Amino acid sequence: MVLVTGGTGLVGSHLMLELSLKGKKIRALHRAGSNVIHAERVFKSYPELWKKIEWVEGDVTDVYSVLEALEGVEEVYHAAGLISFSPLDFKMMLKVNVEGTANMVNMSLEKGIKRFCHISSVAAIGRNEEGIEINEKSVWKTSSLNSNYAISKYGAEREVWRGVEEGLSAVIVNPTIILGPGNWDSGSSNMILKVWTGLRFYTTGMTGFVDVRDVASASIELMEKGIKSQRYVLNSENISYQSLFDMIALNLGRKKPNIRVSHLLGEIAWRGIALANLFSKSKPLITKETTRNGQRTWKYSSKKLINETGFKFIPLKDSIAYTCKVFLEERRF
Repeated sequence: MVLVTGGTGLVGSHLMLELSLKGKKIRALHRAGSNVIHAERVFKSYPELWKKIEWVEGDVTDVYSVLEALEGVEEVYHAAGLISFSPLDFKMMLKVNVEGTANMVNMSLEKGIKRFCHISSVAAIGRNEEGIEINEKSVWKTSSLNSNYAISKYGAEREVWRGVEEGLSAVIVNPTIILGPGNWDSGSSNMILKVWTGLRFYTTGMTGFVDVRDVASASIELMEKGIKSQRYVLNSENISYQSLFDMIALNLGRKKPNIRVSHLLGEIAWRGIALANLFSKSKPLITKETTRNGQRTWKYSSKKLINETGFKFIPLKDSIAYTCKVFLEERRF
């Protein structure tokens, strides 16, 4: 039995599909009231596999529900987590990402789980100087460049490394920004919807991107090879946001964003939006973190994974074409 946390999310749903295709028996942990419709869409070509998934209601922040979910489980893929760049969500991210991961680690040790894969993020590695390639050897440094999300993911990884020291057979993957068909109204998938509805602005920054199918495949391959006590950056290519949006627009048949957001305009924008949301307590669409990261150049390397396993990433142009194709099938009409 394999337990997947975060099964309703982008990575979790694709992990479940890949594991199902391998004949694995899957149990998926989901929060009360969470919507499984986006995960079900990932299985649209395999309805018989979807019906075999055992869904259990629970929360990684609840030790008792974690213990119950781990009953009879041998392998764990911990993909549950909260992603937000709103300062309003910092405490909740610490609770879900750090405390939730600690619960998963502790209970996995108690239950004698054989293999554990933690789906982390390159955000947990931290930032080097701009333009310098970030890899598994990069050392976390306290910096204003680290987002609250990064801080929470760094804390989560520390819990996994603690578990490793206590005997947990675990591997960590650190994907860059993940592209793929999911919930078009949130997360990275929302970039497709933004371009479809007429996104006009782009920033000058650069970062890494990876296909969600590669995240699932690489995670499963590392688990099957029995690799432990290691972390791996998962990154297909480093490209600019402008190039990314241009490729999305081309595949959707939409106009390319043509207004460059300067550093000054970005600073004015997030401050204005923050002021407008001051009394409403609603989550701003643009924050200081998203604005400043969108202007910077970050480069990531997956040489360790490629050299050790021979893994081949899906080219970014193919990933974007596939994601846009699914979007058009699901949303256009």
